[in-house]
Amino acid sequence: MTERQKDRPWLMRTYAGHSTAEASNELYRRNLAKGQTGLSVAFDLPTQTGYDPDHILARGEVGRVGVPVSHLGDMRRLFQDIPLDQMNTSMTINATAMWLLALYQVVAEEQGLDIAALQGTTQNDIVKEYLSRGTHVFPPGPSLRLTTDMIAYTVSHIPKWNPINICSYHLQEAGATPVQEIAYAMSTAIAVLDAVRDSGQVPAEKFGDVVARISFFVNAGVRFIEEMCKMRAFGRIWDQITRERYGIENAKQRRFRYGVQVNSLGLTEAQPENNVQRIVLEMLAVTLSKDARARAVQLPAWNEALGLPRPWDQQWSLRIQQVLAHESDLLEYEDIFAGSHVIEKKVDALVTESLAEIERIQEMGGAMAAVESGYLKSQLVSSHAERRARIEGGDEKIVGVNIYESTEPNPLTADLDAAIMTVDHQVEARVVRAIGEWRTTRQESSDRQGLGDPFHYPTTQQAIERLKEAAAGTENLMEATLECARAGVTTGEWSEALREVFGEFRAPTGVSSAPVAVTAEEGTPLALVREKVRRTGDELGGKLRLLVGKPGLDGHSNGAEQIAVRARDAGFEVVYQGIRLTPEQIVSAALAEDVHCVGLSILSGSHAELVPDVLDRLREAGATDVPVIVGGIIPNADAEDLKRAGVAAVFTPKDFGITEIIGRIVDEIRLANKLDPLEVPA
Repeated sequence: MTERQKDRPWLMRTYAGHSTAEASNELYRRNLAKGQTGLSVAFDLPTQTGYDPDHILARGEVGRVGVPVSHLGDMRRLFQDIPLDQMNTSMTINATAMWLLALYQVVAEEQGLDIAALQGTTQNDIVKEYLSRGTHVFPPGPSLRLTTDMIAYTVSHIPKWNPINICSYHLQEAGATPVQEIAYAMSTAIAVLDAVRDSGQVPAEKFGDVVARISFFVNAGVRFIEEMCKMRAFGRIWDQITRERYGIENAKQRRFRYGVQVNSLGLTEAQPENNVQRIVLEMLAVTLSKDARARAVQLPAWNEALGLPRPWDQQWSLRIQQVLAHESDLLEYEDIFAGSHVIEKKVDALVTESLAEIERIQEMGGAMAAVESGYLKSQLVSSHAERRARIEGGDEKIVGVNIYESTEPNPLTADLDAAIMTVDHQVEARVVRAIGEWRTTRQESSDRQGLGDPFHYPTTQQAIERLKEAAAGTENLMEATLECARAGVTTGEWSEALREVFGEFRAPTGVSSAPVAVTAEEGTPLALVREKVRRTGDELGGKLRLLVGKPGLDGHSNGAEQIAVRARDAGFEVVYQGIRLTPEQIVSAALAEDVHCVGLSILSGSHAELVPDVLDRLREAGATDVPVIVGGIIPNADAEDLKRAGVAAVFTPKDFGITEIIGRIVDEIRLANKLDPLEVPA
């Protein structure tokens, strides 16, 4: 056999972080020892949304979906004994990206490193936060400024760093079609590049360096051919935009650089062992074609629809990548799809449709204007509703969910509560105590002396005031942010200072403008539920009202939005105020709107703390006839605890029939109001 030159493997990562900086550091070092070739840091929701662990909104969220990093001390511990000049570190952080990069840089300086050698990525895509993930903090204008300042700073000071990772991953999770995923990601890139160009911070002759550091983070679903063609279309469109709109002549600078997390939306709670083959198929879509191969891949674990994966589960996902890269002959060949008329036809269609949608968004004023108008969000909510309707109607088949549902007992989940990792409930209390200690012991000096020297500190308050001054003006915010990091400022203090100057932003929900996705012709399930809603409302003296609430910091609003849309179509008056509410705010709205039911959606694991608080507040207000239902990724043991606490019903991902859920809600309203069961099937 002729010796062939093998292509180098992609970066292999697992998305990891939990509990504390110390626990996550141990996990990272263990994963690196197993052959992982890069780090992908998951931060907890308070860190992502700019709150300290002792803030009221952080309750129940500390250390659950990632690691809490509240100050420089946490970042030191997170990367202790890990030489940052030898790492390629991806940080999934957006609204507070500048802050986390500053902490990372200062830790590298303390390790004695040249920051120009640092390699990695900050996600830093705020547009998708408004549309799908929900960890935004500031309004679009100031958010774009933070991104622009970071890009300008890194191009000059950390040239190997990817300062933004435009993230279409969460768009697909929120329901985006391949065309929408391409078009919305590219529209975001245009908005960012235009802002950097127009800021005047980067000389025209260096703008190619800016383009060369733009990276993308893409979703790969289970429709193998479509997903592979999507990646080829992405590359073709990016080459065209960077050449024609920005005049980039260097083909290397125009290269579409992307990493992938394969689809988590399609992972099922029912027969979760099927998720392994889904993950493999999705990985093949972004590795098999050399001309559209990802340069970094991270895979979810088989049990992510059940809860937090254990280290062994993450190892399994890493081994899937390693077997493909090192045992197969995948990397020995040129692109095996080149010249395929089937592939070319599909790619051409995706390119044409995506360019048309990009043009439509540009005519609206660009991505930021399309966010503020609610256009992008309403399109995603509609696409997701249509997908759910196809699943419920059986047109889109999911093995183990709506076909081939019978199964043998599963040894992987025989002890379901042991099949996932749980975070010690005492972790939050320890982290809260630790930040109090940090505030009382952090180093202070009488003069502000930061400005680049990592070993001389201004006082905390001086650094915060300096940050506010910079935010109120037009200078690049990175230097003032670095000074805050060196001074021992906390994540919450940095964010609060900018909130004072920039304000906050509540993104459009997209619910009210979403069209009907499921028909209600006579005899259909939705028509039967509509009849139940109407008759129950008549018996209670008015239209039924449902409050859909998102307590805490969990910004995954897709499920809540789909419940809200379907309840609206079933005849409910729906109260949905979006994400990031306290239990007190939710109960206050429920009482003010005189609702008949409260539905809470939580996917971050904070249900054990937040749901009982809502129940207690309703009881104290005398609203004992208002049932509370809960939906989310909730382990069986927790679901039983919630029911014992007074929750009327708990729904998890296995309950995919939204119309049936709405029918159950009506049943619970009738039960709570001592009405006889209706004989209307649903």
